[in-house]
Amino acid sequence: MQLEPTAIPEVILIRPKVFGDARGYFLESWARRAFAAAGLDLDFVQDNHSHSARHILRGLHYQIQQPQGKLVRVVSGVVFDVAVDIRRRSPTFGRWVGVTLSAENHHMLWVPPGFAHGYLVLSDSADFLYKVTDSWAPEHERAIRWDDPAIGIRWPLPSGVEPTLSAKDAAASSFEAAEVYP
Repeated sequence: MQLEPTAIPEVILIRPKVFGDARGYFLESWARRAFAAAGLDLDFVQDNHSHSARHILRGLHYQIQQPQGKLVRVVSGVVFDVAVDIRRRSPTFGRWVGVTLSAENHHMLWVPPGFAHGYLVLSDSADFLYKVTDSWAPEHERAIRWDDPAIGIRWPLPSGVEPTLSAKDAAASSFEAAEVYP
């Protein structure tokens, strides 16, 4: 397993070792001992699976209390995955990183607590899996607008195409008005 810090060092791109032959492939998507040895000693409480169609955009989500760290990956399709630092005292506050995760590249992304998270489906459909470090708490769930100019995420949408959003994401807060971490 290869861990690569992104432009925001706490957000880590993970490239698992993939063993393949004519039958297919094998990889370890989670091994507590290996992750801990690499500096990510994590305790997950829940696994989630999301299936979405092309141009569905989910996010930018976070929980203001019971913040969740997320280990995310794609098992079918392709997504553009984004983490936004919303820790007010952080030197990277308001900055974002984005990576392409796909069934082909097998990459994973560690999004630590203190970050808003979202993704855009680039393929006809995608199955997105993620492990979280704390339980879902709808009363603490928050969302920031996907297209807030203060953040300036460069989503890879074709010219003239708007993403499909949930009602919650369409009504999300601006970054300036969002409740953020200290």
